[in-house]
Amino acid sequence: MSTGRDAATDVATLTVVEPGPLTTLQDAGRLGLASLGIGRSGACDRESYRLANRLVGNEPGEVVLEVTFGGLEVRADADVVLALTGARCPGLPHDAVFSMSRGSTLRLPPPVSGLRTYVAVRGGIDAPEVLGSCSTDLLAGLGPKALAAGDALSVGPAPKAFPNVDVAPVAEPTAGDVTVSVMRGPRDDWLTDQGWAALLGEWYAVTSESNRIGIRLDGPALERAKDEELRSEGMARGALQVPPAGKPVLFLADHPVTGGYPVPAYVLEEDLDMCAQLCPGQRVRFRLSPSAL
Repeated sequence: MSTGRDAATDVATLTVVEPGPLTTLQDAGRLGLASLGIGRSGACDRESYRLANRLVGNEPGEVVLEVTFGGLEVRADADVVLALTGARCPGLPHDAVFSMSRGSTLRLPPPVSGLRTYVAVRGGIDAPEVLGSCSTDLLAGLGPKALAAGDALSVGPAPKAFPNVDVAPVAEPTAGDVTVSVMRGPRDDWLTDQGWAALLGEWYAVTSESNRIGIRLDGPALERAKDEELRSEGMARGALQVPPAGKPVLFLADHPVTGGYPVPAYVLEEDLDMCAQLCPGQRVRFRLSPSAL
């Protein structure tokens, strides 16, 4: 009789029945390689990623599933313990520990608010590392491919300790307008006064062209004070880059490590996880952080 574990390695597996619009493997990312032209990548919403691992008792840095707008369906080939965090999928336990029995399936419907849901399995997902990480980097093409139907995901050995908390009362992503804090960036002088007034006073809508690389925003064009070209400069998560058309782009986890367009502002680290949950059509407004005044 099958036990749902590989007879030779005694490894539990999850089989992907449907991957949804985009499901990737993510961990804490590739640290310290920017000088080689390799970005960090990793989970877009880092706090939700860390919470998912904590809930199931995993060590920090274990591999989870990052599910974009639901649609994922997996079958458990052994008894497993999971947690879902980030964007809530209706009808399923959220920010809480639950179990799947061998042969059962789990399907994630589209979330009621937010964009990305994190699925942590007790023991983590066992995947090959590329440059020290199992994260899928869409821009660089590093790490495992996005999940496809039929993929078998090996589950690592369960940790000995189990956490005492099985539910985490944390705020969920909002479906409404969002205001995020920014600080001035290295090219803050490349916007005119009118450009800054628009950036800090107007609402910008998230477009459908957004992904893990960055959020493309639609709204009033930001007037640039300079028309010349820049040499490529270092880029970090949270950069608000302004292409010639004047519509800002907010870079996320798979951002390029260099860029040739000016970055007048950076979104503060504490607001970036919230930005990772923004859906197409949602509006965002930027405010200058009091600490940056």
